Amino acid sequence: MKPFLKSIIATLASAASLTGINAATPTVHWEVVDNYGSGRDTYYIQRLTITEPSQLNKLCFNEFARKMEMTNPADTIYEIIPGYYCIESSRFADADEPIVVDIKTKGWIQSINYAPDGFHNVAADGTVTPISHTRASLVVEPHRRNYPGRDVMVYADSIFRFNQSLADARTLSPYDIVPSFKKVTLTGGTYTHSRPVQGSLIRHENPEFYRITLPAGGAAVVEAASPEALAMAHRVLTEQLLKPNGGKLPAAVIEDYPDFHYRGLMLDVARNFYSVDELKKLVNQMSDMRMNRLHFHVTDDEAWRLEIPGLPELTEVGSRRGYTTDENDYLVQLFAGDGNPDSKDGSANGFITREEFIDFLQFCDEQGIKVIPEIESPGHARAAIKAMEARFRRTGDDTFRLREDGDTSIYTSAQAFHDNLMNPALPGPYRFLEKVFDEIALMYEEAGVELPAIHIGGDEVPEGAWDGSPSAQKMCAELGISGRHLMQGEFGRRVAAILKKKGIPMMGWQEVGVGYDEDFNAEVAPVTMGVNCWTASADPKQNKALRALRAGFPVIISNVDRFYMDMLYTHHPMERGLYWGGTVDEFTSLGGYPYEICPVDSTCKAPILGLQGQLFGETIRNNGIVESHLFPKSLGLAERAWNADRTYDNADFNKVIYTKVLPALDRNDINYHLRAPGIVVEDGKILMNSAYPGGEIRYTLDGSEPTAESTLYVGEITLPDGVTEIRARYYYYGKESMTSLLYIHD
Repeated sequence: MKPFLKSIIATLASAASLTGINAATPTVHWEVVDNYGSGRDTYYIQRLTITEPSQLNKLCFNEFARKMEMTNPADTIYEIIPGYYCIESSRFADADEPIVVDIKTKGWIQSINYAPDGFHNVAADGTVTPISHTRASLVVEPHRRNYPGRDVMVYADSIFRFNQSLADARTLSPYDIVPSFKKVTLTGGTYTHSRPVQGSLIRHENPEFYRITLPAGGAAVVEAASPEALAMAHRVLTEQLLKPNGGKLPAAVIEDYPDFHYRGLMLDVARNFYSVDELKKLVNQMSDMRMNRLHFHVTDDEAWRLEIPGLPELTEVGSRRGYTTDENDYLVQLFAGDGNPDSKDGSANGFITREEFIDFLQFCDEQGIKVIPEIESPGHARAAIKAMEARFRRTGDDTFRLREDGDTSIYTSAQAFHDNLMNPALPGPYRFLEKVFDEIALMYEEAGVELPAIHIGGDEVPEGAWDGSPSAQKMCAELGISGRHLMQGEFGRRVAAILKKKGIPMMGWQEVGVGYDEDFNAEVAPVTMGVNCWTASADPKQNKALRALRAGFPVIISNVDRFYMDMLYTHHPMERGLYWGGTVDEFTSLGGYPYEICPVDSTCKAPILGLQGQLFGETIRNNGIVESHLFPKSLGLAERAWNADRTYDNADFNKVIYTKVLPALDRNDINYHLRAPGIVVEDGKILMNSAYPGGEIRYTLDGSEPTAESTLYVGEITLPDGVTEIRARYYYYGKESMTSLLYIHD
């Protein structure tokens, strides 16, 4: 047996023993061999080393949709749907030792997020069995993770310089918190908390204004312009001032208010699911950051996660994913899973019951958070479409069908689907949405909380949509319109009318309010509470936020390059997250000044309502990943949503984070992302640093991955002869960073 196979088998056997999996069960080890080609002809070879292949029939897995072909003619691969693949091989049956399966894959690999996941075997009788897998690190030779000739990884010397820039921070006061106060006036002496806090309502033009008076030798007084602001001020005083400082503070008067009344976060539980209890932990943190809107993304192409009475198929079919070739009873597995639609492990399956949602609404209301549910339409609707087709097959009732028989339209959505659009010319989508809207409104009514708006999605309808639909073409002829955009506009106009009749404000992505005529704007804009503008452009003619404001639609700044929490922190190949919108960290979001993103002028007919961060769920696998995507990245968002103009610089902000916020997250058992340590070699000496003092840097000089048992960095090191690379990780309160890498060149 070849040495590299022996090494892989040992690794897999070790992993199997740790997880309780029988070592004789098939396992898969993934690695990248190399990137090849150039331009549009770029491809890479990903290698699967499979143990116990004779026990396999069909090896299925998930991977972001890309064109793939096998290098061995004995192997075949086919796409069940984009993002879900199956390998069959004549080599499986008779193999008595591990085999290597190489897959030629179009494009180039930059990040571990594009590695396969969710491996499972499908036996001849249809039985599905999960397959354990491991992945080789991409912190290896650059050619294994990069477009040929282009290395985008952040190396340890640049990290060192950035960490250095964070070291020059001022001395903080107890009143330096996130988000920062508008005004703090020190009055002399020390306030000691020993008496009940006095609270009262006052008049102020800003309903979220509050004043906290902390006198020397007296009781604290909290005054606010509304009961909501009074509750928020009490929370700030208790959680961010008194508790961390032992009840003693410099005597002062704090006057504070937000620049925006909409301070939001979008959480996506559709693509990958996490529970209501996990969501409640995040809502608690949102409240600490003085955010007040949860945009709740409960539906998408990949799943429907909210129980709707009267439409049981939405969750019976739409919340379950596994191995299937027809999707009659549940959806195909996407992103990850074990092939079983009823598995409770992982993030593939699950939904929120009506009772759970009502309880969640009440909990959020107690925390000062208003919940805005999003029901994706007319695009991103694949789960709903499949569920309503199942209903039609089961009952013969076509009332809520969302697609048209005989529609020959050819299109590819942003996520590579070809069947995810509701048809705007049919009655079914409007009946369906009205039913869903009514049931949601009843849940809010039963919870006793306000339904602030319903978000209808409205984004990313691809070219070719409805071109082959007889009903859509008939509608166009009757209305004298043509093209995807105007058909989408007609859909939005009709849905707005439904919501107007019910007295429910509408929200949507930027496509809802950009590119229509004055008649459309006059009809739809008054019904629309706000549109989330996510693209960025310095050209006023291309700036979608400005165009929406000029059309009369209030705007929520939601830019991908500043406020998408699912983007990578850095271009480290082992980071979780996507990179199509660039990298986003806490300093990127801190620099998202709304009036620079959207320079409002006299032509604008509506205001900027506020800011919102988005956490889409493609790379989510568990709640720890949710939390590390959000923290500390979302702190810059919270600062900018409260204070539109400049407050902290990067160094001061970083110091507030590691002295105030990270200890609070630790106390609340919240996971967070650690910045990697920096490394440089100067005058033959190895120097290392970190962004957060108080942890440990562990390093290796032999090319191996650092662990918590590796050598501890305690000061400069003389560079030994023959060392060609240095690797290091940062360990802090039980958490660890990515591996920093520095190559030593002659």
